Amino acid sequence: MSINRRHFLTAAGAAALGVAAPALRAEAAWPNRNVRLLVPYTAGGSSDIIARLVSQPLAEALKQTVIVDNRPGANGNLGAAMVVQSDDKHTLLLCDLGALVISPSVYTKLNFDPNKDLRGVSMLAYSPHILAVHPSVPANTLPELVALSKKERLNFAVTAMGSAPHVAGVAVEQATGAKWEYVPYKGGSQAVTDTIGGQTQIIMNGMLATLPYVQSGKLKAIAVSKRSRMPQIPNVPTIAEQGVTDFESGTWQGVVAPLNMPADAVARLSKELARIMSLPDIKSKLNEQGAEVNIMAPEQLDPFLASERKRWAQVVEKGNIRLD
Repeated sequence: MSINRRHFLTAAGAAALGVAAPALRAEAAWPNRNVRLLVPYTAGGSSDIIARLVSQPLAEALKQTVIVDNRPGANGNLGAAMVVQSDDKHTLLLCDLGALVISPSVYTKLNFDPNKDLRGVSMLAYSPHILAVHPSVPANTLPELVALSKKERLNFAVTAMGSAPHVAGVAVEQATGAKWEYVPYKGGSQAVTDTIGGQTQIIMNGMLATLPYVQSGKLKAIAVSKRSRMPQIPNVPTIAEQGVTDFESGTWQGVVAPLNMPADAVARLSKELARIMSLPDIKSKLNEQGAEVNIMAPEQLDPFLASERKRWAQVVEKGNIRLD
C-alpha cells in the first residue's frame, strides 16, 4: 500500500469517527423526547395516584414532558407487555410490583417474562391492603367474617384474578378456612365502587386507594395487612392480630424499564425518583392516605422481587390458581 493511500484511509477513518461521535453523544443524551409513564391499570387506583404525583416533578427534573398513560387489561400484563416491546427507551412501567412477580406463577401463557425482560429502576411506596366490607355486612372482625362466609355466599371484589389482592385473599382463605367467591375487575377503583354500592360484600385493596372510603363510612374496615397497625386507623387490628400469624401483604408501587433502557438512564431515573419521593409534600400526601414512601434502588429492588416471587408462588400453587 502506498504512503498516499494509507494517509487517505487514515483521514477517511478519522472523518467517519468525527461524524459518529456526535451521533453517539446524541444517543447518550437521555431523555431526548417525551417520557411515557405507563400505568397498566384504570385511573384512580394506587399506581395511578402515585404516577400522577410524581409525573410533574419528574418532568421538571428531566426537562421533558412526562405523560401518564393508563393501559389496563389482563391484570396489568397487557401494559407490561407494551413496555417490554417498546423500543423507544422512553417508556417506563409504574405498577404494583407484587402483581408483576406473581404473574409468572399464575398465568400459563405470557408473551413476556417479567423476571427477565424488565429491569428494576426504583421502588417508590408501600401501601398495605385493607380488608373491608360493605357496612351492611354483619361482621366486625376477621373471625366473624370467616364464620359468616361459611353460612352465606359472600362476593369478594378483586382488582383482577391473579392480582396481589386476589392472591392475598386466597392466603387468608387458606389460613382461616373462609369461603368466598371472587369477582374480578379491571382495576381497584371499580372494585371499590361496586363494594360501596353493595354489588360485592368484601374487598381487599391497597390502603392508598381505599382509606378515604373507610374514613367516610362508605366501607367498614375489618383488618389491615401490615404486621403493625396503621396510625390513620389505629382501632383497626391487623390480620396477624386476628389469628393469621405473621401475615403481611400489600401493594408495592415501583418503576421498571425494558432491558434496552441505557444503564445511565436507569441510574438517573432511580436517583431522581428517590429525591422526588422524599419531598415533604409528596410524603405528606401519601402518609395521609396510608401509603409509606419506601425507596429501593435497582440493586435492592431485584433481590426483593425475587424473594416475593418465591413467597407468593407457594400460595398460588397451594390455591391452584391458574389462568391462560
